[in-house]
Amino acid sequence: MTIIEKEEVLLTPKDLKPSSNLFEIFGTFNPGAIRLKNGDILLYVRVGEILKKWKDTKYYYSPRFVSNTRYKIILDKFNKDKIIDVNPPYGFYFENGTLRLTYFSHFRRVLLDKSGFKIKKIDPKPSFFGTKDDGELGVEDARIVYFQKEKSYLMSYVSLSRFGNISTSFAASKDCYHWHRRGITFRHQNKDVVIFPEKINGRYTALHRPEGNFEFTLPHVWMSFSKDLEYWGNDQALAITRDHIWESGKAGAGTPPIKTKYGWLEIYHGVQKMHKKEQWSIKHMFPFHQKKHYPKKYSAGLILYDLKNPTKVIAKSNENTPFLSPKKIYEKEGFVDNVIFPTGAVLDEKKEHILIFSGAADRVTTVKKISMEEVWKHLGIKSL
Repeated sequence: MTIIEKEEVLLTPKDLKPSSNLFEIFGTFNPGAIRLKNGDILLYVRVGEILKKWKDTKYYYSPRFVSNTRYKIILDKFNKDKIIDVNPPYGFYFENGTLRLTYFSHFRRVLLDKSGFKIKKIDPKPSFFGTKDDGELGVEDARIVYFQKEKSYLMSYVSLSRFGNISTSFAASKDCYHWHRRGITFRHQNKDVVIFPEKINGRYTALHRPEGNFEFTLPHVWMSFSKDLEYWGNDQALAITRDHIWESGKAGAGTPPIKTKYGWLEIYHGVQKMHKKEQWSIKHMFPFHQKKHYPKKYSAGLILYDLKNPTKVIAKSNENTPFLSPKKIYEKEGFVDNVIFPTGAVLDEKKEHILIFSGAADRVTTVKKISMEEVWKHLGIKSL
């Protein structure tokens, strides 16, 4: 059992106002995290907003970003006769099997103090959002790294669109506030892209999880390499998923790797289908829909890659024991039940503890403070 020295819910939907009165915030979760030069920690928190009224007697409605220069959303409407299935509150399906969503996500900047537990500022409006050409149906799950030699930040994020489907885009910045969008880098269907924060053997390294409609194996982590952050290759599949345990459904990268004296430390997530006796009761979170139950559980594990050859795995979590699993009520009940989804990790100023920033049940943002001794103990490594 992992010993957590301190744990708090940092942000909830009640802490923010929706972008318009047509929407309701259902989640503030899955934050990208980075420590700034002055020691403060900056989060880019995913904010999910859902239409209060997504259908009427004739039409179903779906939001879409329509501008490349400003925050602007329209509601596309679809005749009910063209809809063959509805999955409230997520979306509706057409005859050809495609889906449109009744919600969207953008990012909100949240500035924390050096401890990572006190909020200093929350942007009152969306800080980073979809555009007509990049994430027209929303942006999700930011991961942020800082390249010391290049003196530049890089943010990877999921971009949703009608034609790009579920892809991953990059954006670059010198100050972590003003971003230059580089567009789609890992195309459909690829999520959970995290970048190592420095070149290794002259190349950038990325972890990602491609998926398809036909599978010989369960979705798992891949590693790819690039000289310029634009063109990626030398792809290698990393066998992380393991049957009949906490990562038996699928596995994906979570936080950007942290360089330690033992190797590159990365926190990843695994998905396990749950037994009926583990399922929690469902609450009606919104007055306009009945939430469907998803009998799965998202937990977090640790993996350590070799410093010079990151394709080599030095150690990882035991197949029977995740590093973190849903324990608190806010991790067990939410928009999606039973979820811990780590997307940001920062060392404390003394580098004796790690701060793990996660989404909990796709509803709130949490931070957990855990000693590095506990990390090495979990991995079976004797620290010096």
